[in-house]
Amino acid sequence: MLRFEGIFKDYGGTPALVGVDLDVPEAQTTVLIGPSGCGKSTLLRLAAGLIRPDRGQVWFEGARLETASLRPARLRMGYMIQDGGLFPHLSVRDNVTLMARRLDWPRQRREQRLAELADLVQLPPAMLARYPIELSGGQRQRVALMRALMLDPDLLLLDEPLGALDPMIRFELQRELKGIFARLGKTVLMVTHDLAEAVFFGHRIVLLRAGHIVQQAEPRVLLDSPAEPFVAQFVAAQREPQRVLLGAGG
Repeated sequence: MLRFEGIFKDYGGTPALVGVDLDVPEAQTTVLIGPSGCGKSTLLRLAAGLIRPDRGQVWFEGARLETASLRPARLRMGYMIQDGGLFPHLSVRDNVTLMARRLDWPRQRREQRLAELADLVQLPPAMLARYPIELSGGQRQRVALMRALMLDPDLLLLDEPLGALDPMIRFELQRELKGIFARLGKTVLMVTHDLAEAVFFGHRIVLLRAGHIVQQAEPRVLLDSPAEPFVAQFVAAQREPQRVLLGAGG
């Protein structure tokens, strides 16, 4: 589905990715995780064609992602970011159907797809006329997911889609999103900074450090069989605050 081969990316003399090789399996959720600046969001932007590698190749559905193939490839990808990225001057309906209108989908087709997606993410039809400022954080993320799914893409790219939400709303949406991914059978490449979230969503977790992949494995393998000391340290650092809070609560 998606492959990165020998990817190097540099920002003003600072390496972001150093010789990264990664295969993203079809119909599974692959989660990128690691410290800030490790290169995980850079990989996602490369997959979306928003930036180009300095060296190496990105392959999508058997074809190299390059200038000539970029637009048709993007139409088969859905992209969702942390705050939703909704246009504030457009209604929910217009945000979700933006690309479909640019592709001249007939009105009936747009409205049918819009209704399907509203039902999928449990967004009341009355909210389709609202503007982003009139929505809660959880509702905005539901709308952003609808927009990402509008063209029925083969690949979903999610950049910390739940990171800015209240913990209770995040907890609810995590379960809803996982159910949607399973129901649709989409290929998902997701970035998060939260190990618990990575374990919850991921069929495979890819841990990066300073532009390198240090381990990629199923969640249980990553947790129980760290490939090097950094992996064990990263896992322990994420688990320790939970232990402290539980101890304080007791």
